[in-house]
Amino acid sequence: MHRYSRTDLLRILRLTARQLVGWEKAGLIAPGNTYSFFDLLQVKKVRDLCARRVRPAVIRESLQAMQKQVAGMENPLLEAGAYSTGTRVVFRHDGRALEPIAGQFVMDFAPAEKVVATTNVRSLASEQGVAELFARGIALEDEPSTQTDAIAIYQKVLELEPQHAAAHINLGTIFYNRQDYIKAELHYRAAIEADPRYALAYFDLGNVLDETGRVPEAIKAYSTALVLAPTYGDAHYNLALAYEKMKQPRNALRHWKAYVRLDSSGPWSIHARNQIRRILTSDSLKIVYRGKS
Repeated sequence: MHRYSRTDLLRILRLTARQLVGWEKAGLIAPGNTYSFFDLLQVKKVRDLCARRVRPAVIRESLQAMQKQVAGMENPLLEAGAYSTGTRVVFRHDGRALEPIAGQFVMDFAPAEKVVATTNVRSLASEQGVAELFARGIALEDEPSTQTDAIAIYQKVLELEPQHAAAHINLGTIFYNRQDYIKAELHYRAAIEADPRYALAYFDLGNVLDETGRVPEAIKAYSTALVLAPTYGDAHYNLALAYEKMKQPRNALRHWKAYVRLDSSGPWSIHARNQIRRILTSDSLKIVYRGKS
């Protein structure tokens, strides 16, 4: 992959050395002397948010909160669409807009942030490179009317960089939502091959396997996601459901309990608590789990 020097980065993004050093000190950018396409994209997003008067400390707090809200997400600036609302950062993920510090879904009032679709994908690739292509795909995938363009862009990304795990994930999610589980599975498995420590890829693969009736395989995928990210709440939740399907209440109970420890007040925790009570009141588990709820 092509690397850019520090001088290149400052020139391309029209930054001052003082700005870059300030963002490095704020923990928004890892200090370095050379940068990848993705590093440039991350710096560009930080620059754009700061230009909209979002303080670096708020950006950093938003990134940390987003990683907690969506377990398995390593870099929210690259894996989700981001824009400012007032002095806060909102991320678009899975078709919804989330303000992660408050942990609230919000109405998406950022039409100016949406990128106009283009059918000239080849021209776009030559002009903007892999990172910008990927960012364009993220902006297009949330709207049904532009998803075809998003698919074309992600496919172009994979032509240029076949091991682009995040592009495989996003393509898989589009196909999963279209109930094209064969294509979704292919892309999730490709993401795992590209990055075997990508917890989100195992979680998404588990969803496909569960949806297509391969529950034992789904359990293995969810379990791997939890080995990589033990606080992945959604993986605990889905794994508990899978164990319920397999008539293994004791295993399910362990993950229902793990889920409510991670999410003590959300709407899904109500269902998890109900499942815990139901399992604990069953005759076979009364003695085993007495006093452990």
